[in-house]
Amino acid sequence: MTLPTNELPIELPVAHDGPCLSLYQPTHRTHPDNQQDPIRFRNLVKSLEQSLSQQYPQEEVRFLLEPYYDLADQKEFWNHTQEGLAILRAPDLLRIYKLQRPVPEFATVADSFHIKPLLRIIQSADRYQVLGLSRGEIKLFEGNRDALDEIELAPEVLRTLTDALGEQTTEPYQGIRASGDGAVYHGQGGRKDEVDVDTERFFRAVDRAILEYHSRPSGLPLMLAALPEHHTLFRSISENKYLIDDGLKINPNALSLDELRNRAWSIVEPHYQALLNQLIEEFGQAKPSGLSDDGISQIASAAVSGRVDKLMVEADREIPGQIDASTGHLEPGDISHPQTSDVLDDLAELVMNKGGQVVVVPHDRMPTGTGAAAIYRY
Repeated sequence: MTLPTNELPIELPVAHDGPCLSLYQPTHRTHPDNQQDPIRFRNLVKSLEQSLSQQYPQEEVRFLLEPYYDLADQKEFWNHTQEGLAILRAPDLLRIYKLQRPVPEFATVADSFHIKPLLRIIQSADRYQVLGLSRGEIKLFEGNRDALDEIELAPEVLRTLTDALGEQTTEPYQGIRASGDGAVYHGQGGRKDEVDVDTERFFRAVDRAILEYHSRPSGLPLMLAALPEHHTLFRSISENKYLIDDGLKINPNALSLDELRNRAWSIVEPHYQALLNQLIEEFGQAKPSGLSDDGISQIASAAVSGRVDKLMVEADREIPGQIDASTGHLEPGDISHPQTSDVLDDLAELVMNKGGQVVVVPHDRMPTGTGAAAIYRY
């Protein structure tokens, strides 16, 4: 059985009937390092099996773990991993995520999912998407400062001009043929004008679909990679507010994935730094009026009451313990225990649940030394 791999979501599964299984594992993209990944995976699954067997009948244990057993034997899957793997499993749910960042290795069975590592990745401020566009087809990539990967387009997104327009190409010509560079040419007179009309129709369809099914759900900045003339046309018709002004004026098929990542990050980095600068400046300006804070206890109380508008948390920083979601009270804990929460992640989850914005910030850009910085609504 081939198991589907999910794109990283913005809304993570939280409330589900137990048991809730959470498995995280760092993985490797290349041989020979990736040879150890299936072995480590089976060890993690074994720990889940032992934990489940203490509480549930064997039939239910088998049902819950069957997707893990199937995945362990899929050589194709393990030959195409990224930096990390996350699997969330409940009786009515299965989510498998390939991750562009490594995660700590652990597996646990609990009454709720352990979503903190995913939360950290989702809220990192350096994520972006690249739309590779030509007359004939589109590709979508997602990345960060360290990695870039092509992602699967939503089923509603039409990938080629032929998919988008079908037989409704501009008269009077018929017979579409594609050249090696992805450009599409047609038969009879007035070809250039007619090709331009169809290209514009295709680009409009692409713009609407990418906005609805990728940009709005992810909220990520979108960079265009296309020939210069396609930049001009696409930007003239685009209604995607996530499309940034700078882009790559080259056929994306002419670049390797590494070249595309390097060029893309050189453009995205100034936007990323500007976002952090804006947040840090806003935090400092709100301080004199008491509308910003770096005290963990104070931020927790404010988060419970919905006062936190924006929260910066320090990347790779962990504060063992948990927050009472009803009172904001902090309880210390031992971070080495797999079911112990991290206070910063609990803060982030509280703020998100109340409609606030959370941004994970590198250590050297944090405006505070506590691991958190909050900007209040009132």
